[in-house]
Amino acid sequence: MSSARHGSWKTAFRSLYYQGAQEPEDPQLEPGKFALLVIDVQNYFLLRPEFDTLDAAGRALYEAWTPFHERMHGTVIPNIQRLLERFRHDGREVVHARIACHTGDGRDRSLVQRLPGWNNILLPKDHWESQIVAEVAPLPDEIVVTKTTDSAVTGSNLRLILNNLGISYVIGCGIFTDQCVSSTVRTLADEGFRVLLVEDACAAASDSLHRHELEILNMIYCHVMSTEELIGYLP
Repeated sequence: MSSARHGSWKTAFRSLYYQGAQEPEDPQLEPGKFALLVIDVQNYFLLRPEFDTLDAAGRALYEAWTPFHERMHGTVIPNIQRLLERFRHDGREVVHARIACHTGDGRDRSLVQRLPGWNNILLPKDHWESQIVAEVAPLPDEIVVTKTTDSAVTGSNLRLILNNLGISYVIGCGIFTDQCVSSTVRTLADEGFRVLLVEDACAAASDSLHRHELEILNMIYCHVMSTEELIGYLP
């Protein structure tokens, strides 16, 4: 047994609901029955304005988002790359999901993607901003689903694709932990898929939002573990 399997994932990220609950069993990842799902790691979300062009309010917002960008470039993207390398080397299924609309004005977007505020995202499918970042870009034979909702299951034919592939376990990563990742994990669970969420390959706007959402999801909608712990279970 790999030493990674002796990590803390079985007792970490527990909410009040699961304090003292029995530890989960080791996941059984059978070849051909699990896939990696990379969620919304797109150019738009990694864009940053020029600091010198901002007013005081803009600079304050810039600083507030700095920890997210540092986590993305220092932790999340490198860990997603590590997962991609392993899955590709082993010939395992890799699926990418991205937010994008099919119309130029975004009239096909779901309500949650056109409400006033930060979630009002207009990403036409062919624009540069809607593309997956180069560091984790899909290879030619990897599946990419385009979604007009937060959940990659509700907003695309992902459920059908996973069923056609014979997938029962989905390993999830990407952004944002408390929004599209969470929505996707919940609907995957509702559709009968087992989900492993790789916590150090995900990010939210802040670390507190990230950790709080992991506690909400863990033990009911998914099991949360690190990249190293997940790799320890790969056949």
